[in-house]
Amino acid sequence: MKNIFKNSMILALVVMSYSCNEKNTETTSTSEVKTQAKTIKQDPINSILTAEEQADMSPDEIIGRLKKGNENFVSNNLTMRDHSSQRREAMIGQYPQAIVLSCVDSRVPVEDVFDLGIGDIFVARVAGNIENKDIVGSMEFATAVAGSKVVIVMGHTACGAVKSAIDKVDAASMEMNALQNLLDEIQPSIDATTKMGEVSSKNEEFTNNVIVTNAHITVEDIRKQSPKMASLEKEGKIKIVPAVYDMATGKVKFM
Repeated sequence: MKNIFKNSMILALVVMSYSCNEKNTETTSTSEVKTQAKTIKQDPINSILTAEEQADMSPDEIIGRLKKGNENFVSNNLTMRDHSSQRREAMIGQYPQAIVLSCVDSRVPVEDVFDLGIGDIFVARVAGNIENKDIVGSMEFATAVAGSKVVIVMGHTACGAVKSAIDKVDAASMEMNALQNLLDEIQPSIDATTKMGEVSSKNEEFTNNVIVTNAHITVEDIRKQSPKMASLEKEGKIKIVPAVYDMATGKVKFM
């Protein structure tokens, strides 16, 4: 009886040992596959856009690339880059595909939003993503001089500048005259937006519509202020487009 019990225990231990080894083998195999996949995925890009690549891209192709990059951002699948190598290559020259006018909001990391890196795009930032002579001049340099083919005015949800303008914050009374001038620039977008309920930043639907209107109006103002860019757009050489970044989802909607 003791021998039977002893033999049964030995058999059970052998079976358990075999099962554990099999599981460990499966785990190791799965781990190796994941590691290999990760290694393949993380091969970093060490080059930057060339003049030839920039010249070969159409405005529509660039917008398509930006949309794909934004999909990567939303899915947390950003491209790995060798910034040291890219930085050294960029010293020779730059050939960005687009210029993005964004709000200064720290929660909108423009290059990451489009899965881009060194030498890929110009970025201009000002609260409320409004245009002024310096911004438009920078855009003229980006397009007419440096060869960029897309100008994007990108607003974003929950924009503090737009909310302050809607609520008529009196910045001048707090000795912030420059900020007051900036908020005044957003007022036409508020006036041009159909009133739906309370005119207040607490009215999310109205606020989001003002943000969209503001991006559209800024695009129109850029065309008015820059005959050169307006001409390039009519010739099909560039596109000037409005967009809005959704803070909750990370998705950029082109309009």
